[in-house]
Amino acid sequence: MRTLDRYVIREVLAPFALALLVLTFILIIPFIIAQAETMIAKGVPWLTVARVMVTLLPASLGLTIPMSLLVALLIALGRLSGDREVAAMLACGISPLRLLRSALAVGVVAWAATTWVMVWAIPDANQTFREITLRLVADRAEGEVKPRVFFDDFPGFVVYVREVPVTGGWNGVMAADTRDPEHPVLFLAKQGRMLVDRDQRTIQMVLTDGTRHSTSTREAEGYEVVTFAESIVPLDPESVFPRAGPPRGEREMSIPELRARAAALVAEGRSPHNPIIEIHKKFSIPAACLVFALLGVAFGATHQRDGKFVGIARGLAVIFVYYALMWMGQALAQGGHLPAWLAMWLPNLVLGAVGVVLMWKHLKPIRTRWSFRLPAAWATRTARASGRSWAARVPDLPWLRPSLLDIYVGLLYLRVLALCLVGMAGLFYISTFIDLSDNLFKGTATTGLLLQYFWFATPQYLYYIIALAVLLAAIVTIGALTKSSELIVMRACGISLYRTAVPLLVAAALASAGLFALEESLLGPANQRASELVRRIRGQNARRFDALTRKWLTGADGTVYHYQAYSPGDRELSGLTVLSFADAQSTAIARRTFAAVATAGTGEPRAWQARKGWTRTFSADQAVREFVPFDEQVLTLETPETFVTEAPPPAQMTYGQLRTYVRDLGAAGYDVREDQVALYRKVAFPFVTLVMTLIGVPFAVSTGRRGALYGVGVGIVLALVYWTMISVAAAFGAGGAMSPMLAAWTPNLVFGAGAIYLLLTVRT
Repeated sequence: MRTLDRYVIREVLAPFALALLVLTFILIIPFIIAQAETMIAKGVPWLTVARVMVTLLPASLGLTIPMSLLVALLIALGRLSGDREVAAMLACGISPLRLLRSALAVGVVAWAATTWVMVWAIPDANQTFREITLRLVADRAEGEVKPRVFFDDFPGFVVYVREVPVTGGWNGVMAADTRDPEHPVLFLAKQGRMLVDRDQRTIQMVLTDGTRHSTSTREAEGYEVVTFAESIVPLDPESVFPRAGPPRGEREMSIPELRARAAALVAEGRSPHNPIIEIHKKFSIPAACLVFALLGVAFGATHQRDGKFVGIARGLAVIFVYYALMWMGQALAQGGHLPAWLAMWLPNLVLGAVGVVLMWKHLKPIRTRWSFRLPAAWATRTARASGRSWAARVPDLPWLRPSLLDIYVGLLYLRVLALCLVGMAGLFYISTFIDLSDNLFKGTATTGLLLQYFWFATPQYLYYIIALAVLLAAIVTIGALTKSSELIVMRACGISLYRTAVPLLVAAALASAGLFALEESLLGPANQRASELVRRIRGQNARRFDALTRKWLTGADGTVYHYQAYSPGDRELSGLTVLSFADAQSTAIARRTFAAVATAGTGEPRAWQARKGWTRTFSADQAVREFVPFDEQVLTLETPETFVTEAPPPAQMTYGQLRTYVRDLGAAGYDVREDQVALYRKVAFPFVTLVMTLIGVPFAVSTGRRGALYGVGVGIVLALVYWTMISVAAAFGAGGAMSPMLAAWTPNLVFGAGAIYLLLTVRT
């Protein structure tokens, strides 16, 4: 290798490592938020959580290694072009093909690494992930039951618990055997727990100190109450662990297994395109490293001073095109219009041809650029219009008017911020599309359904990435000013670092307000709709919070309602059972009412006209004290609106809705610590943009001389620590180890204190 080769490779390695860190971290964020926090709160060992995260890395690396290579080449060569080093090479007679040799050397290494990840690492890691999560579900089956949520994943059973102590088990348990709707069996117990035997493949629910109620909705006189000290209820083991263990999907299969799968499909007379696609995907995606090396030189090695950010934008555009072509190829293969092997190689062939054409153009002499000028009359009219701008009519308030420095720093910051937002959101879309594309080709989803999901998932994506984008934008902006010595010039002119950072702080404050507004307006409904759509895409039954799918409901006073069906148009309940308790914490039924039909009245909103039913009242020892059948009777139930809507999860509620929900549950005596953490986090989290900006500015000053990319790496590490601290603090708050308010504000307090210290010690 010559000096030029070593020089180019050194320029590529640093941005490649940082791009790999950034892109992989962005793909891991959803797991940290959605699963790691729950695992930590349920007491899953840290090593197990870390092992689960490691098993997710190969699937991410299979995507991010080729992406990082392209972005790194464009950044490195963009830097060389911006510093006129490429122009000097061309002037010395060094052909762009000479630079291609260095790029291909890095591309070959990336190709080998991606091949190992796709062929060997991903199948084993995916299967290990499935086995670990299955083992966690089996070992902690009781942890899947949430407090005050009707859990119906056990076939034929509905479980409802009032509290889930940190030590394990349940308090205040109601379990209903609904396999026979005409003869339901109801268990009420003070405590309960789950016993799982993996060797014997059995799962049992153990209830302590309770009663068993057996009745018939047809035979009004038939009712039996049995008191027990301990009762063991066997459950279907298939709901926890299938008989054959977690089966290997096509993504978890090795190449010989995929070939056997394809042969089996051919023998059955079915198309083997899916396993063939998976086989060729294991080789076509690594080959993209070589194609991206060609495109990186073609786009990056120019005489124009485009800079790093233009290179990143071009890299993201190429990545979008690559996966769009892959999707088109799969769609054509699914429809039988294209061979399966060609579908996977189509992106490489198309983009490779584009790279060859661009390289051929680079070998030709530089032509005069085509330019466009406005007509003279238009230019004069534009100049006159600019003299009558709205700014001329604004009152002269110097303290509100931004200076030229503010505009310069602000525009640089906004450009970097927009690039970060677009790039990270694009990565989210690409990874989500890859994850859901199998369902598209299996026929459980349509393109329209997938586009709807992207639309409704966008607010949640933005909620995740705005904080990280603000941090990276602040670090890159101040780092760029430091490296170019512009910050030193500002200090020499008497402008402190604090004054320079004012535009960044203003933008961060606006971002905080935007996060809170997003959370209070769009985020909840969008999350609910996105959750419904993703279940439909995956072919699952949509769990909607409406009366058409819900059969159980808890009233504000702890009353439990069960019904077979509800007609919102007629405001009519069918097969209604009402369980009333002495108080919110009691597990003894005070009154049980059944009605074949109950219709809401037009007067009192809680008055319902019940027909063909009966009422039983019970004494303290659960003996039937009174039985009263009726043909018609007015019952005081919840309002019809209560049966139409139900409180969704905290992520799908606004701050006001969650505050009311927590207040009502707390007044009823429930443990609301987990919900309180979510409530306080709705206020604490939007301040993350200010905190990240405050800590990013002094970090950027100290790392600015090492380049913006080094600052990006520091920012990713800070963000990773912040997100981990959010999950750990929330788990402590839900478990009672710290107050809910402190748990929600701990990340901001810790990082805010660090930011203040750095701001007071950095040279301003």
